[in-house]
Amino acid sequence: MITHDQIKQRIIEEIKNCGMKQEELAKAINVGQSSISQYIKGTKMPSVETIANLCAILDLDANEILCLTNKKIH
Repeated sequence: MITHDQIKQRIIEEIKNCGMKQEELAKAINVGQSSISQYIKGTKMPSVETIANLCAILDLDANEILCLTNKKIH
């Protein structure tokens, strides 16, 4: 079973690995920089729309973010 925490960890991992500054990523997906900070801290979950935008900007498959692949979480 996939948990909320697994999805949150995957989002955190992908944001940290993207190589973009928080401000750049926030602008690219049309959210505030504070939202990106909260996603990384794990205090806020992005909306479905924001997850879709993250996938598009970071060139990710939604299955990776939703833990529907065999990719391991650190």
